Amino acid sequence: MGKSRRTIPEELLLLALDPTTGTTAQPQTLDLGLAGAQLVELSLAGRIVPDGDRIAVVLPRPTGDPTLDHALELLRRRGSPVRAAHWIGGPRLGLRQTYLAHLERCGMVTAVPGQVCGVLPTTRYQASDDCSNAAIKQRLDTSIRTGVPPDPRTAALAALAHAVGLGKHLYPGNEGRSSRSRLRDLIRYDPLGGMVAHAVMDVQNGLPSQQGRNNAQPGAAPVPGSRQPGGRAVPTRVGAR
Repeated sequence: MGKSRRTIPEELLLLALDPTTGTTAQPQTLDLGLAGAQLVELSLAGRIVPDGDRIAVVLPRPTGDPTLDHALELLRRRGSPVRAAHWIGGPRLGLRQTYLAHLERCGMVTAVPGQVCGVLPTTRYQASDDCSNAAIKQRLDTSIRTGVPPDPRTAALAALAHAVGLGKHLYPGNEGRSSRSRLRDLIRYDPLGGMVAHAVMDVQNGLPSQQGRNNAQPGAAPVPGSRQPGGRAVPTRVGAR
């Protein structure tokens, strides 16, 4: 896989990166979205295929992208198809930081060290090419504004952005309400991206799989647009700030 085009996980993280503060929006759910985005990218690369709500490896050959290849190897080691929600909700905390480091190595972001309250060290990240970042969002804007069906990559990106709750970051306030609704509707243009996005929302709600929605334990607070099961909340695995 060449680097002439950014991968969906990279684009999702860049969409979440606030150009003013250098921090990422929705840090608690972004790890889940990045894990889901890896599945979509690996599918587009012909390495995995969906099998119902499961993911099966069909070509274990490396892509050349170290972060994707690590995910592919973990999937291969499972030995049998794994439910998308189980994979996304697996104990792989820190995926956001892994991708920030990856983007820094690739020259897509620049790490800016600083301090909180003049004492605690912190790192903020600035996109190295604001024009390219603007082009990523422009693809979403075009589909939202024109209603023209997006390509599968853009549809999957929109689905994942909605699933992790980036709608209010990308289209804030009351004036952005209709755009947020249309962003959610783009999920229907890519079946795989939609399946993965629903798996991300299921994990946030504490549901172990799509097929187990009716009988699964209910979970924690959902993201906008997700289905809310009733009953006792259970913890979910999400990345720390």
